[in-house]
Amino acid sequence: MLLEEYRTISDDEVVARVRTGETGLYEMLMRRYNQRLFRVIRSVVTNDAEAEDVLQEAWVRAYEHLDQFESRAAFSTWVTRIAFHEALARTRISRRWTPLENSTGEIMAEADRRQTTSETPEAQAMRGQLGRMLQVAVDALPETYRTVFVLREVEQLSTSETAECLELSEEAVKTRLHRSRALLRRDLENRLGPAAVDAYAFLGSRCDRIVAHVLERIGA
Repeated sequence: MLLEEYRTISDDEVVARVRTGETGLYEMLMRRYNQRLFRVIRSVVTNDAEAEDVLQEAWVRAYEHLDQFESRAAFSTWVTRIAFHEALARTRISRRWTPLENSTGEIMAEADRRQTTSETPEAQAMRGQLGRMLQVAVDALPETYRTVFVLREVEQLSTSETAECLELSEEAVKTRLHRSRALLRRDLENRLGPAAVDAYAFLGSRCDRIVAHVLERIGA
C-alpha cells in the first residue's frame, strides 16, 4: 500500500476491507493504535511483558469480533474498550498470584508488589530517559485514577473520548483526573507535561513483534 493511501484511508474503510477478506490490512489498525492500547493496558497491569501479552490478546479478540463493530462509535474507542477490559480481566487473574511479602517476610505496599517482576530492556531504557520517579509515581496511583490519567495526560484524549473508552460519565473522568493529579507531588506534576508523551512508548521492534504475532494468529 502506498504511504499516501495509508495516511488517508479511514479506519471504517480498513475494517470493511478486512471483513471482506483483506486480512493483511489489519496491520494498519494495529500500527495506528498499538501505542495507545499498550499505554492503556500498561496503566492497568503495570508490567511491560504482561502488557504486551494482553495487547496481543486484545487485537486477536477485536479481530474475532470485528463483525460486531458498528460505526456509531469510532474504531479507536471500540478497540480501546476491548483492550481495557482484557487488561482488567488479566489483573483479576494475576492478583491471585501477586507476591505479598518481600525477601525479608514483610508485607509489601501495592506499588512495590507490582515492581517485583523482571523488566524488559525497553522498560529499563524508558526509566533511564524519564526517571524512575515519574513512572513509580504514576504506577502508585490507584488503578481507577491511573487509567484515566494515562488516557488524558499521556494519550491526550479528550474528556469525552476518555469517558467513552472507559464507559464512565464525563464528570467521573474529571473527578478522577483531578484526584490523580492531587496524589502526585506538585514538583513531579510540573514535569509531566513534556515528559508524559514519551512514557510507555510502544514503537519499533516492540510494535513489529506484536503485529507479526497477531497477523500469524489470524492467518493474514
